[in-house]
Amino acid sequence: MSEAKIVSELRKQHATHASHDGHNGRDLDTDHALTEAMQQVIQQAGGDPGSMTGKRIREIIHTATKLMADGADDGELKLVSRSVKELRYALKVFRPYQETPKISIFGSARTPENDPTYQAALTFGKLMADTGWMVITGAGGGIMAAGNGGAGREASFGVSIRLPFETNANEHIVGDPKLINFRYFFTRKLMFMWQSKAVALFAGGFGTQDEGFEALTLVQTGKASTIPIVMVDAPGRSYWKRWDQYVREELLTAGLINKDDLALYRIYDDPKAAAQHVIDFYRNYHSQRFVNDVLVLRMHRPLGDAQVEALNDEFADLVKEDRIAQAGPMDQEKRYRDLPRLRFIFAKRAYGRLRLMVDRINEFDVLNTRT
Repeated sequence: MSEAKIVSELRKQHATHASHDGHNGRDLDTDHALTEAMQQVIQQAGGDPGSMTGKRIREIIHTATKLMADGADDGELKLVSRSVKELRYALKVFRPYQETPKISIFGSARTPENDPTYQAALTFGKLMADTGWMVITGAGGGIMAAGNGGAGREASFGVSIRLPFETNANEHIVGDPKLINFRYFFTRKLMFMWQSKAVALFAGGFGTQDEGFEALTLVQTGKASTIPIVMVDAPGRSYWKRWDQYVREELLTAGLINKDDLALYRIYDDPKAAAQHVIDFYRNYHSQRFVNDVLVLRMHRPLGDAQVEALNDEFADLVKEDRIAQAGPMDQEKRYRDLPRLRFIFAKRAYGRLRLMVDRINEFDVLNTRT
């Protein structure tokens, strides 16, 4: 059966479902004829329907076909279709660089080149690129241009948004294949956090505040991995110090956040110190992932037995059951299997405390190096 005939068959089946059973249609999960048709499409596209990749692709197709049975209108279909297209293309652009660490840099598009904050962002971008990182910005002017300019074209990504008053990418990323243009803020914001191992915030307006609070919220709730979030003022400036004062006086005092949440970010008035903090965060700590309820913290180098015991004493509140243990990879882990690990059943709360635990792991590494 040709791909065109398979698609036609899918449409006929869903037309039948909608007319016989209303918008909800039949239970498509048990529609074997439809499943078979989708598997043929995957096979004709060069995939293996029996592989995990094939299964995931079938889920995507399945979800798309359900929109017909749901009676989705044209506007809804455009939103879903364009969103998936944007994400697919963005992932394609980022994929060749997936092993290179990246930092998202946020700040005002209105900051002029002679402003000390612009110069701080320029220095910060260069420092990160010099240590092997790539930077991601919104591709516009101001702080975004400074971040891309400091890092240079080869070490830069631009994730642009189509706005009526900001339509041009900065000179450091325009025309580069690593420039991605988004229609939707939510797909763009997803790529910022998905692809970043750190976030740097410079002075900015609503957009900068939005990105900063979103990064903090995602890490605070465990929806994003624990990463360093640095807020950088130019020497002598106090934008982020005053922001921190508001957070402490209004949010913390009222009990709207916990004291440990303050550990999720760091404030600097020196771009060199901010860059060093990001680099030091990955001194020994490498990455994290969940395997069911087990949190796995990967490291570059193992800890001593006494250091693991110290973690158990200091961070017992993070452990739901049993203890923190140093161990090898679990069967479900496919990546970084050569790295040592800490693992424990995480209580899935107090992510600010988890951030402090990462700091302690890195501090132990400093002591190990000195001795």
